[in-house]
Amino acid sequence: MATLADLMTDLDRTPNTIDVLAPSPAEADALARRLAALPEVSRAVTLSSFMPAQQEEKLALVMDAAALLAPTFDPVEVRAPPSDAEVAQSLRRTVADLRRAAEEADDRAGAEARRLATALDRLADGGVPRLRAAAASAVLDPLGTLLRQTRNLLQAGPVTREDLPPDLVADWVTRDGRARVMVFPSGDLADNADLRRFSSAVQAVVPGATGTPIVIRGAGDSIVVAFLQAAALSGTAITALLLMAFRRLYDVAVAMLPVLLSGVLTLATCVLVGQPLNFANVIALPLLIGIGVAFNIYFVLAWRAGETAPLQSSLARAVVFSALATATAFGALWLSSHPGTASMGKLLMIALGWELAITLLFRPALLARPAARRAAAKPGPPPA
Repeated sequence: MATLADLMTDLDRTPNTIDVLAPSPAEADALARRLAALPEVSRAVTLSSFMPAQQEEKLALVMDAAALLAPTFDPVEVRAPPSDAEVAQSLRRTVADLRRAAEEADDRAGAEARRLATALDRLADGGVPRLRAAAASAVLDPLGTLLRQTRNLLQAGPVTREDLPPDLVADWVTRDGRARVMVFPSGDLADNADLRRFSSAVQAVVPGATGTPIVIRGAGDSIVVAFLQAAALSGTAITALLLMAFRRLYDVAVAMLPVLLSGVLTLATCVLVGQPLNFANVIALPLLIGIGVAFNIYFVLAWRAGETAPLQSSLARAVVFSALATATAFGALWLSSHPGTASMGKLLMIALGWELAITLLFRPALLARPAARRAAAKPGPPPA
């Protein structure tokens, strides 16, 4: 996941790109220029992007560099490799130069120069020829590889579409001639808001565009709509069941109002403590509605039966112990090393705390006055 996070913030390797299909390579290039002009887009790539621009001017510079460096890469006369004694003497000269430079450098650079000088001095005076040869190989072999690569690069020639690998061309142009445009985002690649603006800007130009940001945004919107629908349906179902059981709108409102209040306080607390809702912990919201309604039903039924001191009753103790048992399970989720599971446990603990506080503090105050009125009116037995 750490590697994926690094790749997502890398402008060259981020998976948060959008793909567009154009009818032809020429139209793909024109569309790429249009998309690249958007502020939400860093660049747009087509098959033409793999062919260098201004090739004539660049090849002239490459040829000049090749002619200038040719005697270095292919010298007329090559000197014999130095002997071990010459290598040791050269190391001593380097040690002396490093120590003189260390006296004039700052603390950090001077310390590094002295450390290197000590290592080379040990290699020159105390090292055996075999160690000096191994050190030379460790330095010269990569240098030789670099020189060979540089010489090959200076033999560059014109690049056309026919020179591109067939597999690469197949990734960018279909068999029927349609061409692909890959669009890269700008801004903060780890910010969902920036990616959402990027997706909207590209789709405003090409409605048929697709890619990871668009798919993730669409899936996220579908999940959010699904949970809103589920919350609305569950709330409607619970209200209908309470109405069938209580047969009074006031009693239903008294049972549902603390649930709504605890939900608002839970969301406000999440904002204050920096705990956002995500696709892992949002699953806990229906469970919270069920727990809150269950606590309220117990107290409303007791109130309807004539209970006027709910906090002193065994019902209050039962609710507290039930909440503590549930909190034990929620707390175990909070201690999980998995971020999604831990966030679910944290959200459940916050919500359960508010559910219990509302039940014990707000609920008795909400029921106090209606209970007094009912006691004065001496109602008959509650409906079954």
